[in-house]
Amino acid sequence: MNPEMLKGHLDAVLLSVVEGGAGYGYAIIKEISQRSQGALDLPEGTIYPALHRLEKAGLIVSQWEQAPSGRKRRTYTLTDLGRRTLTERCDQWNSFANVITALLTKPRAATAL
Repeated sequence: MNPEMLKGHLDAVLLSVVEGGAGYGYAIIKEISQRSQGALDLPEGTIYPALHRLEKAGLIVSQWEQAPSGRKRRTYTLTDLGRRTLTERCDQWNSFANVITALLTKPRAATAL
């Protein structure tokens, strides 16, 4: 999949994954890969800056938690604003996807030049 197609949608993808319970960075990366059936294998250098941006915007909050291995890891949770934003983004995506699907799947009429 062309990574350019993800532009403008990464935040919604991250909010959706965090809402689903994948709370720390590595789990988020793995969940995105799994849900996309491997089509989106995003590097940490893409995910972590985006998570920090979402936190700064008040869409997610983070806290340190001790992993079973004993190491500390930062976990992320959606805020109420994050949930509302995710709902809005999903609605916008569905409208956009319907329009694009209609444009790309309808027979094209021949145009006179």
